[in-house]
Amino acid sequence: MNESDTRLKLIDPVLNNREWTLDQIRTEYYYTDGQIQVIGKKTKRGHAKKVDYLLDYKPGKPIAVIEAKDTSHSVEDGLQQGMGYAADLDVPFAYSTNGCGFIEHDFITGHERSLDMEEFPTPNELWRRYFTEKKFAPDKEALLAQSDYHEPGSRTPRYYQEIVINRTVEAIAQGKKRLLVVMATGTGKTFTAFQIVHRLKASKTIRKVLYLADRNFLIDQTITGDFKPFHDVLHKVNGRKMDSSYEVYFSLYQQLIGENGEERFKEFQPDFFDLVIVDECHRGSASQDSAWRTILEYFSSAIQIGMTATPKETKDVSNIDYFGDPIYTYSLKQGIEDGFLAPYKVIRVRLNIDESGYVVEEGETDDKGNVIPSGEYGSQDFDRVLVVEDRDLEVARRITEFLKETDRYAKTIVFCVDIDHARRMRQALINENADIVKEHPDYVMQITGDNKEGKDRIDDFMDPESKFPTIVTTSELLTTGVNCRTCKVIVLDNRFGDQGMTKFKQIIGRGTRIAEEYGKTYFTILDFRNASRLFADKDFDGEPVSIYEPKPGDPVASSRHSGSGLEPVPSPTDPSKDPQKHTKYFVHGVDVYVSQEQVQYWINGKLITTDLLTYSRDNVLGEYSSLTEFITAWKVADRKKAVLDELESRGVFLEELRQEPGMDGVSDFDLICHFAFDQRPLTRAERVRNVKQKGLLAEYSGVARSVLEALLDKFATENIPDFDDVALLDVPDLKEKFGGPVPIVKAFGGRQQFIDAAQRLENLVYAA
Repeated sequence: MNESDTRLKLIDPVLNNREWTLDQIRTEYYYTDGQIQVIGKKTKRGHAKKVDYLLDYKPGKPIAVIEAKDTSHSVEDGLQQGMGYAADLDVPFAYSTNGCGFIEHDFITGHERSLDMEEFPTPNELWRRYFTEKKFAPDKEALLAQSDYHEPGSRTPRYYQEIVINRTVEAIAQGKKRLLVVMATGTGKTFTAFQIVHRLKASKTIRKVLYLADRNFLIDQTITGDFKPFHDVLHKVNGRKMDSSYEVYFSLYQQLIGENGEERFKEFQPDFFDLVIVDECHRGSASQDSAWRTILEYFSSAIQIGMTATPKETKDVSNIDYFGDPIYTYSLKQGIEDGFLAPYKVIRVRLNIDESGYVVEEGETDDKGNVIPSGEYGSQDFDRVLVVEDRDLEVARRITEFLKETDRYAKTIVFCVDIDHARRMRQALINENADIVKEHPDYVMQITGDNKEGKDRIDDFMDPESKFPTIVTTSELLTTGVNCRTCKVIVLDNRFGDQGMTKFKQIIGRGTRIAEEYGKTYFTILDFRNASRLFADKDFDGEPVSIYEPKPGDPVASSRHSGSGLEPVPSPTDPSKDPQKHTKYFVHGVDVYVSQEQVQYWINGKLITTDLLTYSRDNVLGEYSSLTEFITAWKVADRKKAVLDELESRGVFLEELRQEPGMDGVSDFDLICHFAFDQRPLTRAERVRNVKQKGLLAEYSGVARSVLEALLDKFATENIPDFDDVALLDVPDLKEKFGGPVPIVKAFGGRQQFIDAAQRLENLVYAA
């Protein structure tokens, strides 16, 4: 029985005696999946977060966590750890125990107290304290105690979804009428909204619901997806007549307003709906001068919940002003760190024409004979004012080259400046991929608001089982709401303007969903317009990151330089100032080529350059300032693997270092000593030969000596870090030869004697 089993078995009888049932106890509950690290072309998951016990009053209503230590610890030793888990999970009570007593922290009152084992609270005692300390009205108990919707085999809410659901329900119980929820794209906003509606309806708090969106496919995928359990009482508003016989209504704003501005929503009484949910509420629904705002104001007696990935704050629009501060924010950064969202790598492709600009002399004409305003045009002008055909061709060539290097059937979205640009990019990509297109004409498609054929194929693009279309070009239509789990490539060929951050976040969200069963664990951003400069903006998603853009002659990688890259060249003409006179100018015959390229990876919450060797070395030196310090830590560590795991969690990528020339067959210990401290590495085989020349093996005989020799041989071929790991004795080759752990340990005279011998061997290996 391991330590975890021992300490948890001390708690189980206590909980059973205090009326906690099996369906109220989540033992060793993992509440994150572990962050995915992108290392070269490989990915690896980090450690998931786990709490010893999460106690639920009702399903979906966690109320306490317990951190359990064994009897060698004091009762207080696990309290701060347990409080950290409780803060993550937003539960009101945290406990620490060593099996001899409990200490409790009450997050509502801020008080702590000690308890005997038999004094641990029952579920009803904790619920009454929570209900009383929060000062809820007695008639709100049915709402607050309502469980989530769940059918056998269906998914249950993740921890942050539970937090959103419970905070929303609590806010409504306290009388709040307008609420804002901020959840990153791909984190399940509609599933969370469904659970909120279920709880409110099941507790008879509400009856009639209106779900508003501004795009038809958003409504359709919600009706057939997360809200499907409501199918008997659900209605999608269409046609001219408003049917009042349903309970859950889905509608486009446009259906309720009408083409000529008629306010069709007024066919319902102002108090008809008890709840209004506004999907993607950043897109103008809360703007004071928006026609859509009139719908919200008309149904102002209803509870109104705004849901968005990108709350909008401008001088004209403020969702926070309308809905209030978010009751909870689950960011893209947090989703990646928890392992629920895919990390990304960024390839910044710089074209010579974007760097140097395109100069038009006085009187110069375009391909159509139009006189082009003279001046210097930069990347912000291309395809918006000046169309350089050769630039389209070079972008299409580089996209195709990347797909050929990786996966030509990776779902790819190319975000363009406008519909005309999307049309041209479709054609350029078709010509670059004619070998596939001749067999599959829908390999590349344009999906824009004016293109019916493309819009009709959105479902095929989102379907993981559908191979085609593979590459789609768009401008605005696919920036939000498209749930393409297998999208592996996002191409940015639009710079984004004053309102770019909201749009940029939405676009990045097209790639953040994970589909491990289809080989999608991260995605790649191909950036042709320096749009990824927005990653360094404080408004993106937390702390700014450092982005290095080398100048000609500079080294490709630097860990010290920060900056957002090239500044835009002033435009000779700005169509936004006089849109009526906006003319696009078309030119060709320009020499366009890739002038430089840089790759960055998302690692531990920030973007770094491709120089993983330097990055790894710097992180080793950040932990160990000298070779002596590292060797000392290595020698005294009970488990060498723990040292390696800690270094890897800090950004030391041993497998990537092992790809360097001459590193095949080198141990992890030697890799670190070589790359961080400039030591000559020995191969594992060399270390084994050195050990066999020593006298240690001569001190053992029979099976014991054979086992030690087998461990050495295994180290020479498989890079085992810990010789004294008893689990090694259970691997097939050793088990077949020596019978497994029990007879092997017996040959040494006992478990401790085996561990002592293995540790002596291990010390000799690393000293050689």
